[in-house]
This record gives sequence, structure tokens and C-alpha cells, in this order.
Amino acid sequence: MASTKSATAGPVLERIPHDANRTFSTPSKRINDGDDLTFFLSSTAYADLMTWLLQLNRSMFPTKDTDGKVQHSSLSSPPKYSKAVQSLRSLVSDLKTLIEKAPPDTGPRRFGNVAFRTWFEFFEDSADGLLDAHLAPILGKAGNERVAVKDELKVYLLGSFGSAQRLDYGTGHELSFLAFLGCLWKLNAFEDGEERAIVMGVVQPYIELIRHLVLTYTLEPAGSHGVWGLDDHSFIPYIFGSAQYGPAISPLDSVPTEGSVRPSPSPSKVADKATVADYKDTNMYFSAVQFIYDVKRGPFWEHSPVLYDISGIKDGWGKINKGMLKMWAAEVLGKFPVVQHFPFGSLFKWEADPEAVRKGASMHAQQQPVARSMDVPAPPAASSVGGTKAPWAKAGGAGTMPQMQAASGVPTMRAPWAGASRAARQATGSGRVAVTRGPAPSGMPQTAAPWASNQRVDPAAANMTSTSAPWARKNDQ
Repeated sequence: MASTKSATAGPVLERIPHDANRTFSTPSKRINDGDDLTFFLSSTAYADLMTWLLQLNRSMFPTKDTDGKVQHSSLSSPPKYSKAVQSLRSLVSDLKTLIEKAPPDTGPRRFGNVAFRTWFEFFEDSADGLLDAHLAPILGKAGNERVAVKDELKVYLLGSFGSAQRLDYGTGHELSFLAFLGCLWKLNAFEDGEERAIVMGVVQPYIELIRHLVLTYTLEPAGSHGVWGLDDHSFIPYIFGSAQYGPAISPLDSVPTEGSVRPSPSPSKVADKATVADYKDTNMYFSAVQFIYDVKRGPFWEHSPVLYDISGIKDGWGKINKGMLKMWAAEVLGKFPVVQHFPFGSLFKWEADPEAVRKGASMHAQQQPVARSMDVPAPPAASSVGGTKAPWAKAGGAGTMPQMQAASGVPTMRAPWAGASRAARQATGSGRVAVTRGPAPSGMPQTAAPWASNQRVDPAAANMTSTSAPWARKNDQ
């Protein structure tokens, strides 16, 4: 089973009993094509990852005791940290000090700073020592088992800090760190009921270190949707941060799907720099938005349209949290470019979940390449006559390129949201294209949060400067 029930109403990731015969294996890549992605969505690893996220998410909601007294979830007043949490905080701190040994390269560059590869080499060389120094009680006694569990944990830890080859960082690396913590939970490193301490004491410092690495080495976004993505690098701060402002719950309450705790800022305040600065040190959502303001310029609606759409939700932070969870499942766990690098071992297993509801391949999975077996013969060689000719080209050259591509089954390279008619594009006097109002071109996936309302944020209510979107209507409130 992927989860068990505890003293709370939410699912809890199942632990490995202390007296169990543990067998570990070094995690390896298993997702290579669309069929593998479909299998992953019905695997025990998928169920475990979702359970672990939901478990941590629930812990970040404000709580209320039997007398109705509310305990708010604030970064400025974290719970008491156990020895395991303190050890992980020290591990993250040690990784930050490695930046001093790998200062940014001052030479010309087009993308990320190559000095990040030096930092990563230091990280790889010290990974075993860091695990030995900070997680010795978890690794157990010396021997083959200690080596095996350390090798399994090390794969997820090394995968949590970006790619030295591509000089980038994204939600797939963030997922690896989430799995690293999930492994430690399964290995009984943490105490029952300290999930909030894990988020505040470990996840938040990890995110802060990532931001430091991004700024220091100008790391590129990995698999970014561009302006139509939620965030260039991270996702989970928005999940946990929205939970912080959700309605207060008791241990047996279900996670609320709408409403907000009082007092809490309006979601529309993310578009106001001053308000964001006021809340960035207490809330993970506003802390993430502050980092956007640190690295981007221009109106908020222009560089972060998805977050801007979400800021217009009227049903409170609980509704935003519910939508964030759905979006994470679809845009992180459900996307081939993100999870293709996720490794599977003995703690997050590549095996079918007997309790999973079997579903057909998603549209995204169907669009992924199929891994060709070595037994399948290679495609026939091109003929000597017209060998450089496009395979869909006709002898008479009749028909337009899209028509010929459609007739041959070759997909067109045209953007799926591109209009069929030039008349749909309205040229302005300056030669620019005037775009009709909308969060994104029609057909583009996740151009706006699916739960976001169509109502725009009132700039006056949000204390915003007059930087309304050029497509906003006068009667759009």
C-alpha cells in the first residue's frame, strides 16, 4: 500500500518497519517513452509521491485545538526541530558554503555560468561525506546495507540541485528533493507529526539555496513553459504557501478546498510589490513571488500571467491550494519532459500499484516517442533517386506544405494555437500584432490555471499602479 491512515484524516506515507529485512538498490531511469509514462501514472512510486506531497501539504494548513484556538502556519514561528531536521539543515548549509569554492566565471557566456559545473563537482565529491556526517543514524551500521542505502539516497540528493551538463534547474530536480525527503520518512528518520517542521526547516532552506544557485550561476529554467508556466524554476512553494493561508483545520478535518484563514492577505496582493515584501518572510507563496520580482522586470501580469490569473480567484486560498495540487499532478508528475529523468529504486519502486485505477494513455503520453526495440529493423534507406527529397513531397509539387504533411501523416511544425487565417491577426500601425484578450493563445496547454476565474484583479483594490493589461476591457472588474 502507498499510504496508511494515522491520527489525522489525511493519508500518510507508509514506513518500513524497523525490524524488516531491508533490501536497497541504486535508483535508475525507467521512463523512456509514452508507454512508460502511462505505466508510471499507475505505479506505486506515483502513489507514494502524491501521498507524500499531500501529507506535507496538509501539515501547512493552520490548525485549531478543541477550544477553537487557531495556530497559524508562519515561517517566522516554526515548530521545534528534531535532530533529523537539524541535521538536514546543516547539510543544506554545507552545500551553500561550497559556492565560495566555485566563484562564478567572469568570461563571456550565452547561457548558464560554467562555474556551476565546478560547484557540482565539489558536491559530488563530498556527497558521501555529507550523508555520513549528517545522516549516520539513518544509514545504520557499517556494511553492505549501509553502502546500499547511502547509494540510493545519494541518487536523489544529487538529482535535487540541477543539471551540471545543461546548466539548468527545474521542477524535476525539485521533485527529486521531495523524493529524497520521502525516502528518509520511509526509513523512519522523522518523528510522527513533524511534517510542518520538515517543510519549514528543510524544504524552505533548500528552496532558498536553489535561488542562491540560480542567481549565482544564472541557471536556465529546465523544461520551462516560458511566460505561460507557473514559475521558471519551482512549484512546491506555491502549494505549501497557499496552504499556509487556508482555513484552520483540526486533526480529523478534511483538507478544505476553499476559504481562507483570518487574517490573511488577498490573493490579489501578489501584484503589489510592497505587500509581497511584507509577507515574503512569513509565507512560502509570497517568498516565491518575491524571487520573481528580484529576477524579472515589468508589470506582473506581463511576466507572470498564470500567477496573475490565479490572483483573481475569489474563493480564497483553499481554492488556490486545491488547484495547485491538480496543476502539480498534471504539469510535473504527468509530463514526460519532467519525470523522464526520475530514477526508481527500492524506496520508490517501478511496479504497478494494485489499487490504482487503470486509465488509458493521456494525450501527452501519446505524443511521446516510442522506444524502438533492437529487434525492430531500421527504416529502409532512401532511394538513390531524389534522396534528399522530403518524404511527403509529390512529383508534381501540387498542394501546400501543410496539405502534403497532413496527407502523409507527418505532423506539422505549426504552433497548435496558430490561427488559420491572416485576417485573424490584426496588424497595428507600428507593424506589431494586436492580440485579443485572453490569458494565452487558444490551444496552448495550461496557459492559465484551470481553476482561475475569468474576473481580472481590480488594480485599485490591489494597490497596483496603472499597468493594466492592454487587452483589458473597460468594464472588466
